[in-house]
Amino acid sequence: MDDATMPTISVVIPVYRSEHTLAALYQRLTTVLTSCARDYEIVLVEDCGGDGSWRVIEELSGTDARVRGYRFTRNFGQHNALLCGIRAANHEIVVTLDDDLQNPPEEIPKLLAKLGEGFDVVYGAPEIEQHGFLRDKASRITKLALQNAMGAQTARHVSAFRAFRMPIRAAFANYRSPLVSIDVLLTWGTTRFTHIFVRHDPRTVGASNYTVRKLITHALNLMTGFTTLPLQFASIIGFAFAFFGFLVLAYVLVNYAIHGGGVPGFPFLASIVAIFSGVQLFALGIIGEYLARMHMRTMDRPPYLIGYQTKTDVSGVPQRMARDLNSIKVR
Repeated sequence: MDDATMPTISVVIPVYRSEHTLAALYQRLTTVLTSCARDYEIVLVEDCGGDGSWRVIEELSGTDARVRGYRFTRNFGQHNALLCGIRAANHEIVVTLDDDLQNPPEEIPKLLAKLGEGFDVVYGAPEIEQHGFLRDKASRITKLALQNAMGAQTARHVSAFRAFRMPIRAAFANYRSPLVSIDVLLTWGTTRFTHIFVRHDPRTVGASNYTVRKLITHALNLMTGFTTLPLQFASIIGFAFAFFGFLVLAYVLVNYAIHGGGVPGFPFLASIVAIFSGVQLFALGIIGEYLARMHMRTMDRPPYLIGYQTKTDVSGVPQRMARDLNSIKVR
C-alpha cells in the first residue's frame, strides 16, 4: 500500500492490571502500525488497577512520542476509559482493543480493509472465544441486551476489538452520564456497522477482570440505561395480568348468576392476590431503576476524571492535571 493512501490511526487501549503485557503489546502494535498506517498514536488510559501499569505507560511514553497515557483518579470502568481515550485521539481512524493480548494486533489490517469497503464501524468478532462456559453464557446475555439497545444485528458480534471513523465521535462529544456503553454511543452517529471474524488468542497472563456478575450487571445497565424495553415488558405483563384478573372477575360474576353463591376456595383467591402484588412490585422495581438513573444524571457525575497524563498536549495541559478535569476536549 502506498504511504499516501494509508490512513492515520489512533489506537485506544483501556489499561487495567496489565503491567506484564503492555510492553509486548506495544512491540507488536508498533510493528503492525508501521506497515499499515501513514502516522499513528497509541493512547493508553489507566483505570487505577493498583499495579505497576502506570509506571510502564510512563516508560513507553518517555521512549516513544507517539505513546500518550492518561490515568484516572479512581476506577471508573472499561467503557469510561475508552470514552476518555477516544476523546483524546487525533487521527482519522480509531482502533480499540484490550490490553491482555487476546486481541491480536496483527489482525488490525483486516479491520482496516473492511472499513475501506464503505462501513463506519467494523468489529473483530472472535472465531473461537477463549473464555469459560459461564463467562460465554453471560457474554451472550450481554450481547442480546446490546442488540436491543443498538438496534443492529451486528450487536451479536460486538467485541472490544473495533475500528471506526473519527467523525462519528462528534455524535457523543457532549455525553456526560457515568453509565457508558461505547457500542451504543457509536449507533448515535451511524448505522453502517459490520463485523469480520478474527483470531482470539488465549490469555497467557493473569485472569479476566470481567466476571459473570459484572457482565450481567453490564447487561442490566444497557437495558435500563439506553432502552425502554424493560418498561415495555412491565407494561405487557401488567396488561396480561389485568386481563387475567378480568377473566377471574367474569367467572365469579357468571358463577354467582348461575348458582347464586360465592366462589369457594380461599387459597385460589389468595394466590391471585399474591400474583398481582408481585407483578406490581416488579413493575415498580423497573420504574425505580429508571428513576435511579435519572437521579444519577441530574447529579451531573462525570464519566471519568483524569488525575495524570504522561506529557503536555497542544493545549498546554501539564503532566499532573487539575483534580476537577473530567474530560479531554474534542479537537
